[in-house]
Amino acid sequence: MIINRMLRKLQITMLLVLTASCNSDTNANSSTANGTENPISFYFGADLSYVNEMEDCGAIYKNTMGTVEDVYKLFKEEGANLVRVRLWHNPTWTNYSNYDDVAQTISRAKAQGMKVLLDFHYSDTWADPDKQEIPAAWANEINNTEALGNLLYNYTYETLNNLSNANLLPEIVQVGNEINGMILQQGELVWPIDWERNSYLLNKGIEAVRAISEDKNKPIDVMLHIAQPENGLWWFEQATDNGITDFDWIGLSYYPTWSDYDLSEVQTPLATLINTYNKRLMIVETAYPFTFTNADTANNIMGPTALTNNIPATQQGQLDYLNQLHTIIKNAGGEGLIYWEPAWISTSCSTLWAQGSHWDNATLFDNDGKATLGITYYNRAFNE
Repeated sequence: MIINRMLRKLQITMLLVLTASCNSDTNANSSTANGTENPISFYFGADLSYVNEMEDCGAIYKNTMGTVEDVYKLFKEEGANLVRVRLWHNPTWTNYSNYDDVAQTISRAKAQGMKVLLDFHYSDTWADPDKQEIPAAWANEINNTEALGNLLYNYTYETLNNLSNANLLPEIVQVGNEINGMILQQGELVWPIDWERNSYLLNKGIEAVRAISEDKNKPIDVMLHIAQPENGLWWFEQATDNGITDFDWIGLSYYPTWSDYDLSEVQTPLATLINTYNKRLMIVETAYPFTFTNADTANNIMGPTALTNNIPATQQGQLDYLNQLHTIIKNAGGEGLIYWEPAWISTSCSTLWAQGSHWDNATLFDNDGKATLGITYYNRAFNE
């Protein structure tokens, strides 16, 4: 495992040197003859935040033919054009999803000519609708909104500046992850949302992205990410009323098992959000089980309630779900779909809670590391 990581670091160093020698905004797959980029009409994305760790834990990935292949190259060849990656502030409990790990992920994605969505969690651990734990280094300022805003701004700017110096700037930046509740809290979330505080902090994060974009003369889109479409309806209304308007993308997690909308109903809230706020929209997290078999001692999160529209938990069902959701997003006017953690397969390593993966039945690889039929969803990119 140590050898694998050393070899990959050597590979990344070589990629950085190669990337630094050319313009990272231009590649053979996205540029016209005059050097300007062809616009991407739809983002076919994969969140590959777990890949570096999984590979260190012995994971191998095979294409649909069963041939072992670099997983970034595999996704690119299938049709993916966007990689999403999470960033924690100072995760002392793991060696992953920190700055160095994220830089490796971005480098690997860009080496394959894919765009990058960087997801700032603004936490040392998982941030989600029920938990937005402030980084330990910022905890003393939790009640000083102005000071906290300055910390958030400086951290966002400096992180992006460091990535810029390595020629690794992302194309899209999430200011927070599933920020249904107020960001940068401690312990139990405070309700109702203190919008004076929340809008100040979020706008400081947005301001930092706009500043680095201007300073580096590179367009970087800003995304705000809410879990589940029904929460997006009230959240963006309240955010807009409280002065949060300078963003480009509405990002949504959509898992039917946790949503009020099943697959046959979800087009309505997506279209409502697009038409109401005149923003671009992307589903940045979704997944579907291809089996209910558990490969290890880590209990699977996706169970029978994950099913929707009578789509079975099979490889064909997984593909059918993605194809149907894709059509729904496009019909609503949306412009992207990202599969969450398609490579989080079962290994001998452990999570915070158990050994193995809690997602092994909902990845895009089976228990032998071979790509499922679901991964061929990305083939649509070649025809759109």
